[in-house]
Order: sequence, then C-alpha cells, then structure tokens
Amino acid sequence: MTGGTHLLERAQPRTAPAPAATPVFRRDVQGLRAVAVLLLVGSATGVGGLAGGGTGMDVFFVISGFVLTGSVFLELRRDGRVSLLRFYARRATRLVPASMVVVLGTLLAAWHWMPPADRAAVSRDALAAATATMTGPPVEPGSLSPLQHFWSLTVIVQVGLVLPVLLTVASLAWARRGRPSGPAAAAVLTVVTAASLAVWLQPAAYPWAATGAAARAWEFGVGALIALGARRLAGLPAPLAASLTWLGLGTVLAGAATGQVLPAAAGAGLVIAGGCARPPRGARRLLRLTPLQELGRVSFSWYLWHWPILALAPYVLGHPPTTPARVLLAAAALVPAAMSVAAVENRIHLHRGLRRRPGRALALGGSLVAVTAVLALVAANLPAPAAPGPGAATVRTPADVLASGRFTVARLQEIIRESSTATALPRDLTPALARVRTSTPRDGGCLAPPASRFVSDNIRRGCEQHGAVAGHRVVVLFGDSHAQQWFDALDVVARERGWRLVVFTKADCGPALGTVGRDGGTEPYVACDQWRLRALDRIRQLRPVMVVMSTRNRETGPLDVAVTAGRDQDWAAAWAKTVSRVKQAGARPVVIADTPVAHRDVPGCLAAYPAAVNRCHLDVFRSLMLPRQRIVRAVVQAHGARVVDSTAWFCTPLICPAVIGGTVVYRDDNHLTSAYARQLAGVLNEALGE
Repeated sequence: MTGGTHLLERAQPRTAPAPAATPVFRRDVQGLRAVAVLLLVGSATGVGGLAGGGTGMDVFFVISGFVLTGSVFLELRRDGRVSLLRFYARRATRLVPASMVVVLGTLLAAWHWMPPADRAAVSRDALAAATATMTGPPVEPGSLSPLQHFWSLTVIVQVGLVLPVLLTVASLAWARRGRPSGPAAAAVLTVVTAASLAVWLQPAAYPWAATGAAARAWEFGVGALIALGARRLAGLPAPLAASLTWLGLGTVLAGAATGQVLPAAAGAGLVIAGGCARPPRGARRLLRLTPLQELGRVSFSWYLWHWPILALAPYVLGHPPTTPARVLLAAAALVPAAMSVAAVENRIHLHRGLRRRPGRALALGGSLVAVTAVLALVAANLPAPAAPGPGAATVRTPADVLASGRFTVARLQEIIRESSTATALPRDLTPALARVRTSTPRDGGCLAPPASRFVSDNIRRGCEQHGAVAGHRVVVLFGDSHAQQWFDALDVVARERGWRLVVFTKADCGPALGTVGRDGGTEPYVACDQWRLRALDRIRQLRPVMVVMSTRNRETGPLDVAVTAGRDQDWAAAWAKTVSRVKQAGARPVVIADTPVAHRDVPGCLAAYPAAVNRCHLDVFRSLMLPRQRIVRAVVQAHGARVVDSTAWFCTPLICPAVIGGTVVYRDDNHLTSAYARQLAGVLNEALGE
C-alpha cells in the first residue's frame, strides 16, 4: 500500500510555490486511491469482472512514488536539505501503529479459530509482516495466510527507506549555488526506473519480480518522475490535461479487467500527470466526489483489515462464504478501518509532540515493531495444544500417529485398514467437516489458469520461491492440479533437505507430452501444449536436481497421436518423451502415480452419512486406473525415471477410505486435502530417495 490514508504530506512551505508543483493535498489523488482500493477489495471478494483488480496495488505504488518524491523535493527546495530523521519519523507514525494493530489482531484471531496445525505458519507470517520481510505472491481468493497481503507493505517500506536518500544525494551532488538539481535527480530516477522495469519484464531470470522491491521500484519511479516534472505539467493546456486524466482512468480500469500491470501503472501516471494542471473537465470531477474521498481517507486501513477478515471467514463461519457474503464481509471491514483511522492513525501521526520530536516517533515505531515481532516469535514456537477430548476409539491413536508425521508405510497401512472399518466420523476430525473444502495447497495460487500460455505467469506469482528459498539445489514440482496437491508434502521435504522448490502447475495440463482435449472434449488444449513446452524450457534453464511430476489419469488418449497403440500405451509414450526432456536438463525425473479419484463429492457424502462413513469409501478398481499405472510405470522406469506408487498411502487392496486416521483425505471428488498431504511428507521423503 501507500504510506497511509493521507499519503500527500500537508506541510506547507514558507514561501508560496507554484500551485501544482508542491505536494499539497490533491483530492483527485485521494479519489484515485479510492479507485485502487475498490479494485483490490473487489478482486479479493471474487466479484466477476474484477479478477485482475490486484492491479490496484500498482496504482498505489505509483501514487506512493509521487507523494514521497514531492515531499522530499518540497523540503529540498524550501530548506536546501532533507531531514531524513523527520522523514522516517513521519513514515513510522503513519505506517507502523495501524499495521501492528492488524498483525496482532489477526494473530489472536488465527489462534482462536484456525486449526492448530496452521497456527505456527500464521505466527511466522506475523513475524515477517511486523519486520517488513514478508515475501510471496500477491493475494488472491483461496490463499490461506490472513497476512499474505503484507507483501505490499514490505515493498513500500523498503522503497521508502531508499528513495529519499537516492533523491537527496542525486539532487545535491549536482546542486548549483546551493539549490537542489531536479534534472540530476530525474536522470538518476530514470536510470533506476528503467533498470527495475527490465528486471520486472524478465521474471524467468528474476523469480522474485512479482513481489520484490527491486522489481517493483519502477512503479514508484513513474510517480516520482511525475512529481519532479509537476511544475512543467501544470502548464499543460486544459483540454490535453483533461484528456490525459480520462484516458488514464480508463486505462487503470482496463488493466484491472485484464489483470495487466503495465496499463494500470501507466494509467495511474496519466491521471496524476494530467491532474497537475487541474483541468476543470478532467477526471478530477469524478474523483473529487465525497464517497471516493471518504474511501480514500480510510484506504490504507481498509486494505489492512479486509484480507484477514476474508481469509479467516471460512474458519469462523464453518464454511466458505459465497461471493455475496464475501462482499458483505469486505464492506464490514470498513468498520475497523474507520476506527483505526480515528483511534490509531490520526492520534499518533498527527500528535504534535511526536512531530516536534522525531526521535521519539522513531522510538515509538521501533518499540511497536519489536513488541509485535517478539509476540509473533513466541507464538510461532509454542507447542501445539493437545487434541480436544477423545475421538472415536477406532481413530484416536492413529490420529496422533499421523499428526506426528513420523511413521512407516507399514504403520500407515495398519491405520488405513482400521479406518476402512470405521462407521462413524471421529469427533476430532481434521480438518473440521465445514472446513474441508478450504484445505487447499498453500502455494499461493501457483496453479496457472486454463488460458495461461506462459510459465512466466507462474513465476510472477512467486512460484519459484518455495521450500528453502535460499537453497542452492532446486527441485521442481511439475504437472496439473494432481501434482499441485502434493505441494504441502513436498514443501516440508524441501525445507528439511535445503531445496528451493519451484512449482510449475497448470489446470488440466499434465506433464506428459501429449495433446489433451480442452475441458475433456475433442478441442485441442493448445494453451496447455504451449505452457508445457515453456515450462520444460525453464526447467532446462534452472538445472534442477530433481523434477517431481504427477497428473490425473485421463479416460481419453492423446489427441496428437496419428496411429494409436491404445490409450495406455500412447500415454506411456508421451510420458517417456517428458522423462527424456527432464533427463536432458540434468535432473532426476520422479513420477508420482495418480491418487484415487472418488467420482463423488466426499465432503458432501460425509456430511450426509456421519454415522455411516463407509458409504463414502472408494473402491480401488473404480478410483484407480491400475492398468494405465502399470504400463506407464514400466515405460518411464525403462527411460530412467523413479516411480512413486502412492496407492499404499491411501488404500487397502480393496478400499480407499474417505477418512484415514481422523483426517479427511479428499476435499472434493478427486483432490487431496492439504491436511492429509502434509501428513504424508515423511513417507514421501523416503520414497524420493537420496
């Protein structure tokens, strides 16, 4: 986000400057801030047409660069120098108090409502949010962490630390007669902005480009350059300036509709640049409306509060909220946002004593960060609470075993056999039945959508930064959603082994080099073919030590086979091509056999038959394509791949229980719950070998 609800500093210069050249409060920018936060919140609620509303953050970055630079140059022109102490003190009192209140409130709520298994992860996120070290993909519906949105605050804090120093040094180094040099600062900013944009445009080379400050600095640079040229822009002819503002606003909305960052950032720049001339018929007529002004006033706090409320809602309500319910919840977040502005932000940021004593303001901000960080660190290291009360006799002890993550396949088979004879749901079901559908992979949304043709879409979401992020050895998870469902287990293994985990997964797009039909039909899924080849090219560039692959077995054969040898043999041949490509990249190919497919909604079945869960169990021969698995295994092994047959982790020779050891295995009709997948990390680790 930007530096707060009023990002334009209101300090007045001692001599009257040109009207549009100084960072006086601009209502059109306040209204633009409201548009940006509406796009962000709309995207988070899942409202149709706003799926790309996350570009509202790019608008905020441009605004922030404009505001910060205007504030710095106002002081440079007025005093001939910049008091970095006062500058950082203003930033601390603007950003820190409200942010720490949200972090602590979210941490308390998460510990109260979220499952014990997830509390440590949220506590670690709280620590990262408090210390401005949060990284990861931008927020999207379905993301687990209620603090994931703090990645943007990390970017703002890091850029805010560097930008004033850069501007001051660049300006004063070429100063003439003691006056700061705007052209010199503009020249340096142009170089930095261009370099940052180049980094952002090459996500394959810089996988942190989605959320890293260095790769997002170009957006701040756009706003900063506009601030430096504000006096010249103030002289634009009114018709031209008005056209720029309307064109910019339309471009921002178009960027939100398509999810494209460049149009959103460019559009924000046009609105701000054209607004410097204050054209009477410009977009400022719309942006100055009272509702937008009020939303802009609370935009920072609304952004901070809306995501924790949406992320925690399924745990509080006991079921995932519908889209209308999410809209209502997001609107309700305006209440704590307004309270935060009145009781926290304004009271501290506008406190006269703190403004007169910047050292105290910085000390206050540092103290709040330290207290929050210590509490988060303590919470992250607290032992998990004991399971609440006894469960069903048939699953209580196995539940403890599975929760430990330390068991052999033989012991797991014993638990599966016991679970196959259970008739009633355990009282301590994991996850709770109402939360089963939200037990999704915690990869931050690395499953590329069907329309995606470029693996760069995955990279920009931070999908090359999992596991032990600083690890020198790379392991890739590659395939469709049946590969993605192994993320939580493989992420645990990667952290333990010191691997950096890269996730290349795409909806309905397996790794085998054979053309599939779109939506199961006969129309070739061209986007899959293109994405798969680009993923293999990127794997070759990464030079991983291992590529772990899996896919859902399809009823139909590859569409690109002219003379078929049979569907199973055709898919085995397609797999062999992929295995060969992986080996050429210097990696060890590992193929995980497909998991059972229920062919019915398991959570719905369990809810309908809580006293007869055996009615929800899966038949081995219907849920697994065993002939296909045997043929593929023989072929890929012959080509040098390691095959992990996971059937024994789910099934007896006849039955695949819907609940194993007190944990629900399937979140729908064919995907694993992340809760069960995490419990399999130990056996997966053994199966992968050295």
